[in-house]
Amino acid sequence: MPYPHAAENDVIVRVHAAGFTPGELDWPATWTDRAGRDRTPSVPGHELSGVVVELGYGTTGLSVGQRVFGLADWTRNGTLAEYTAVEARNLAPLPADIDHTVAAALPISGLTAWQGLFDHGRLTTGQTVLIHGAAGGVGSIAVQLAREAGARVIGTGRAADRDRVLGLGADVFLDLQADQLDTAGEVDVVLDVIGGDILDRSAALVRVGGTLVTIIMPPKVRPRDGRAVFFVVEPDSARLTDLATRLRDGRLKPLVGAVRPLAEAPAAYAPGKRIPGKTIIRVTED
Repeated sequence: MPYPHAAENDVIVRVHAAGFTPGELDWPATWTDRAGRDRTPSVPGHELSGVVVELGYGTTGLSVGQRVFGLADWTRNGTLAEYTAVEARNLAPLPADIDHTVAAALPISGLTAWQGLFDHGRLTTGQTVLIHGAAGGVGSIAVQLAREAGARVIGTGRAADRDRVLGLGADVFLDLQADQLDTAGEVDVVLDVIGGDILDRSAALVRVGGTLVTIIMPPKVRPRDGRAVFFVVEPDSARLTDLATRLRDGRLKPLVGAVRPLAEAPAAYAPGKRIPGKTIIRVTED
């Protein structure tokens, strides 16, 4: 791919590490621009950590040589490349003592977890939250954030995830293949990253005034006396800065799964063995 063009308020980032979601290949925005026009061949990946190498016209707040991390736009070429153009407002400064590989695991997972729990779920101290997929990229961060907020946390996953999820701070773990979901009892918030039957059955667990939050699809089954929210994560530079601070303080630890070189990115997208945590592509060696 050619070296990208820095539009107004853009920066060009030399990518050191990138995160991705396998489901991106099914998103229309991966293959078309904002006007719906075909833009193949396209570069997938939306999470990155790297160094600013060029400023677009009018760009302020960042400087050449600065370490940054954040989200690339959904409808533009993404982060699985040596260089990518990103809107400056979607990036946050990256402290020198945070490794690029770890930082690349934060943007989508960290912002999704925060926005799902607090912006949409309105989770507060003393409440109970049920987090599906608690050993995954989003779920693992959500468990840690909810625990720090003073909530009672019920995490779900497969049997092999039990120790990992409890180690992150969950009070209870449910094996979705062996345990009955209704043993969770009533909860104030459900955060779903699985969809399907799990999402449908979770609606009945939401107590009066509670919220069912999902990132998969608009819920077909809604809580009887609560809210149902489907959302797509939004960039938030200030929140990324907060998440980086939590990481430096040891209050937050992203679960990094496989780390693979850029040449192996196609294989990382291919269906295969399930790996806990976030898969990261190392694009440029530090």
